[in-house]
Amino acid sequence: MLTSIRPDRDAVALAVSGLLGGLLLWLLGLHTQGGHPFSAPWVTLVPLTAMAAAELLRRNAPRTALAVGTLALVADQFTRGSLATILMFTDVMYAAVLYGTPAAARRLPVATLLVTVASTIGFLAWFRKPEALLIGLVIGLVSFIPALTGVSVRSHRTAADAARLAAAQTARLAEMDRTQAVVAERARMARELHDMVANHLSAVAIHSTAALSIDDPETSRNALKVIRENSVEGLAEMRRLIGLLREGGQDDTPAAAPTLAALDTLIEQTNANGASGGLVCTLEDTRDPGADALPTPVELAAYRIVQESLTNALKHAAPGPVVVRLGRAGELLTVEVTSVFGSRTGPTAPGSGAGLVGMRERVALLGGTFGAGAEPGGDGAKIWLVRAELPVREREMRE
Repeated sequence: MLTSIRPDRDAVALAVSGLLGGLLLWLLGLHTQGGHPFSAPWVTLVPLTAMAAAELLRRNAPRTALAVGTLALVADQFTRGSLATILMFTDVMYAAVLYGTPAAARRLPVATLLVTVASTIGFLAWFRKPEALLIGLVIGLVSFIPALTGVSVRSHRTAADAARLAAAQTARLAEMDRTQAVVAERARMARELHDMVANHLSAVAIHSTAALSIDDPETSRNALKVIRENSVEGLAEMRRLIGLLREGGQDDTPAAAPTLAALDTLIEQTNANGASGGLVCTLEDTRDPGADALPTPVELAAYRIVQESLTNALKHAAPGPVVVRLGRAGELLTVEVTSVFGSRTGPTAPGSGAGLVGMRERVALLGGTFGAGAEPGGDGAKIWLVRAELPVREREMRE
């Protein structure tokens, strides 16, 4: 509590300088008036000292400082007067508006204006001389002008504080947007990396396990052949992704994104990789050959969904058919991938669940619907169905 009312350095400096200035004027015998009831020279020092004490409270207790200063100013009028007392009062009035409560900042200029006008009219009616207007002018200079100056400075400070707050809020929003953009870009990179590499690495894991577990030179040779093909293709996919991420590469030609036209190659590769596990992959495309071309994001999403579904079938599906169906109804592209649900003998690759998450995120970004799960098949056996409906037009274009 003691530190909250302790005067700051500026208040002490003003109080000391005002007191010393008043003492100098008193020693020189310079006064503002004469012929008053308390005309002894030393009496002038009393309101001067009280005003200097009020200066010490100008910032921490502006209301108290103004009350003490007003009493000191009134008392000074009954002495020979000191210019230092009047000047210090102007600073006390200014500080009361600047550092006081918002209510005080609103009321003091109005109150000092009313006092100035009333005093001017009163002295003019009393003395009935034009010189009485000078008294009102002095009262306005001592009270109203400092209060008006305090209002102006306070308004500028308030505006500056509001501008700083707005700038800080803008900076925080920009940082939040940047963080969200980084998170979204990381998620996109994770989806691309998983979808591009998981298929090849799964084939490598399965065939390497087969080569190690089956002591047959021909089987090992075929497995090594598949491993090499998938390793080379995986490296090519990795280079493409690195090329997309690298800034300012020498090759200015953008890398082409995979499209549905490349599904034949993907299915052939899946048949080669899944032959040892009894998987037979086929493509059923019921789309109209003359239909408009799909937007690049829709093509890429559909391709990645098929790619990841085939990767999951290679990892987990039981021996049997794997069917990829493409269809288009109006503004929707339908992608379905079915495989036999169950377990199989032989080598498999572990799954992490990231593939389903990535497919669901891709479909959600385009405003479509996605579902994956086990369902009853036609012959009584269960199948694993992955189904996605993608809007042919992007969400921004529709809106």
